[in-house]
Amino acid sequence: MPNADNWQGDVLRDLRGTPPPQRAQSHGAAHGHHPAQEQRQPPQEQPQPQPQPQPRTGARAPGPNTPVPSPAPATPPARARRPARSPDSRPVVDSALSGTARRPRQGEPAAARVSRAIRRIVSSSAAREVAEITRTAERIQQPVTTGRQIAVTSIRGGAGKTTVAALLGTAYAHYRQDPVLLVEADPALGSLPLRLGAETLRWTTADLADIVEPQMSLLDVTGYLVQLPDNAWLLPGSQGRIGAMLDTAAYERVMVALRRYFGVTVVDCETLPAEVARVALSAAQARVLAAPATLDGITSTYAVLQWMQGLPRHMIAGTVVALTSTTSRPGIDVEDAAEKLRSTGATVHVLPHDRHLAAGGALRTELLARPTRLAATRLAAEVFQLSQKRR
Repeated sequence: MPNADNWQGDVLRDLRGTPPPQRAQSHGAAHGHHPAQEQRQPPQEQPQPQPQPQPRTGARAPGPNTPVPSPAPATPPARARRPARSPDSRPVVDSALSGTARRPRQGEPAAARVSRAIRRIVSSSAAREVAEITRTAERIQQPVTTGRQIAVTSIRGGAGKTTVAALLGTAYAHYRQDPVLLVEADPALGSLPLRLGAETLRWTTADLADIVEPQMSLLDVTGYLVQLPDNAWLLPGSQGRIGAMLDTAAYERVMVALRRYFGVTVVDCETLPAEVARVALSAAQARVLAAPATLDGITSTYAVLQWMQGLPRHMIAGTVVALTSTTSRPGIDVEDAAEKLRSTGATVHVLPHDRHLAAGGALRTELLARPTRLAATRLAAEVFQLSQKRR
């Protein structure tokens, strides 16, 4: 069982099948620092002293004005690696398909918006709502000593995993002052760039694994990322090509290297039980499990949470279930289902049905229904609070 001091390293070793080290680790390893993740520099040879030439018999000894040869110039420090190739930019949506998209819809009908506005005026609930938003924003804006990594995954496709990741990243970028990173660790036709409104893609997670160096500045790193609104950045998983792969070694190198640049990193993982997804869940400070509000979705999620009960306590305690309503009238009692999932020890948040989210395409927060915005903000605050409990 992973120990409390280095649980991330122990879980990663277990996933790889590597036996634990037999001798005590160094101070860096006790804090989650893995020497294998760094580039090993070959030992430099020490220059050997050269014997001084002795004056020959009968030759004059060097005088005070004899020029002394200057020492050989020192070897310049190694420069940061440059990419061996520069990939071409590719559009997120093919030009042949860009004309098929319809105009984005509001998250809820106009009649529902007007009715809600009247109820807020009559019941004087606007002040309470503002107070709640203020408290939620304060929780999201808490400072961090090291970058927080939040992994989002699901049991199967179509559960709203990428939508939840986009909502979380957008909320953190809106409320926080430090840079926020969204990583797509689902290279097989992932849709996170489309959800975030990116137009073109160039560098991917696998590319950056061979480029990023410890001496690089934030400005150097962001040159390989896609810039988003509100001081947020995107690292795509692929360029939309079928068969793109991402191995765990490349993922670990990127995440370890980028952690110090960004206050919060949201990772859109593959669906379980993919290997990269398991590594991301184990190394993250908080986990989000997206589940559809359907009978089969609830059943699968409940089985996974029961399995997690056999893991160290912090695994399920640091997991939040995002229960997404796929239709306006779900076929189950969503609140009863949420209570059943909470009985396992996990936190559960319900995201209501939203026409704007259901239509797909780029996420536009101004078109979200007000209940969706409030629920997404509460979810972001809860997940961030849980991430603060793990170092």
